[in-house]
Amino acid sequence: MAMKLHTLEELMDRDICPIGTPKRDTFEEKLAANFHAYHVGETIRQAREANNLTQAELGERLGVQRSQVCRLESGKSITLVSMMKAFKALGVQVSLDMKGIGRVAL
Repeated sequence: MAMKLHTLEELMDRDICPIGTPKRDTFEEKLAANFHAYHVGETIRQAREANNLTQAELGERLGVQRSQVCRLESGKSITLVSMMKAFKALGVQVSLDMKGIGRVAL
């Protein structure tokens, strides 16, 4: 018997809700936020490694435990403030590009 294959869209329509529904919109917004947080965390990790620092050493600079740096690098516990502090401790200049408004250096 042949196995029926489903596209990701079919599975999401079936298991989450069809595109355009409030539940699906909420799911996709959370997914996008988590995706961006992961990339910010990965960038912090790369900057830390480029500075030849351990997580514990970065934690000392930030005044937090190594476990907090681990959560930050994995995309968990990222706030604008924690991101700014981490990049500042790593000597990385950060700016936000706000579409239609302009850039802000942090």
